[in-house]
Amino acid sequence: PDLTGHEKFGLGNVKYNISRIHVTAVELPSASISLLPGSGIKLMIGNASLTIDMNWNIRTWMFKGSGRGTVHISKVFVTAIFSTPVDNTGPTSISLTSCRTTSGDIDIKLNGKT
Repeated sequence: PDLTGHEKFGLGNVKYNISRIHVTAVELPSASISLLPGSGIKLMIGNASLTIDMNWNIRTWMFKGSGRGTVHISKVFVTAIFSTPVDNTGPTSISLTSCRTTSGDIDIKLNGKT
């Protein structure tokens, strides 16, 4: 979905809209899934990266601008634990018990005009 909003900075409001958000690349060079006996599943993703393309539009009382942008997020590490309760009375369910995510680098490139 698009991201639209406004923020107050110093002398005025900044209105922004980020639209046409598309994930153009995902790299998972190190990923593993392991069973946790009696409790669930552990998912580990290491050194992942993600590239997103988008349109951007910004407007203040002094200027306005718009264009295309690319965001590249790298050195992403995720550890997630899912519980799988054993219950023979209904369908199997999975719930997220814990999740930890860190990212190392974020590179943002904006092209356009103001």
